[in-house]
Amino acid sequence: MKVLIIEDEKEIASFTKKGLEAERFTVDTAPDGEKGLYLAKINDYDCVVMDIMMPKKTGLQVCEELRKEKHKVPILILSVKSEIQDKVTALNLGADDYLIKPFAIEELVARIRSLIRRKATIQSNVLKLNGLTLDTITNKVWRNDKPISLRRKEFMLLEYMMRNPGVTLTRSMILEHVWDMNADPFTNTVDVHVRYLRNKIDMDFYPKLIHTIHGVGYKLMDEDE
Repeated sequence: MKVLIIEDEKEIASFTKKGLEAERFTVDTAPDGEKGLYLAKINDYDCVVMDIMMPKKTGLQVCEELRKEKHKVPILILSVKSEIQDKVTALNLGADDYLIKPFAIEELVARIRSLIRRKATIQSNVLKLNGLTLDTITNKVWRNDKPISLRRKEFMLLEYMMRNPGVTLTRSMILEHVWDMNADPFTNTVDVHVRYLRNKIDMDFYPKLIHTIHGVGYKLMDEDE
């Protein structure tokens, strides 16, 4: 899952980014509302987390502009402003949730996951496909009841693929969603990580789930589909 943090206070942005990355989110950051709005428009994020009081554009302006242009990405406001009217204003402009600073990273993570589930109409934190199971809360994976140990990026890659079963994911789509915006588009890291993942979830099992779409990318599906 990929999240954009729009926050002008560097310490808060860094703390939030590290906390989300520890929970296996891919995170981009923007230091002001103008840059954040630009990134939110050109990238496919699962959630945008932003402050209200920011330079160049406020969080409310960013929220309003995204909704006017029909962007449906879930928006979570982080703010020290705790008055009821501040919350009402943000929600009326299209925000989906509002969390008051200071906040616990555990609550932020839970709220983000809730928003993403709501967006995707996924009512469970557990993803399943033909004996393969991934738990986004415990970060555990198993196939046919056999536990599988995955590294951080392998887990994130598998989660992205399991949220898009049967969809051909290009290398650029995977790179953009599982790695951050600073990733080298000419690297072979996607192919390398897919190979690692395939060795762990497919080598000793049937049917094979990860399929190469030659010249395009990869698809997660049953072999017989």
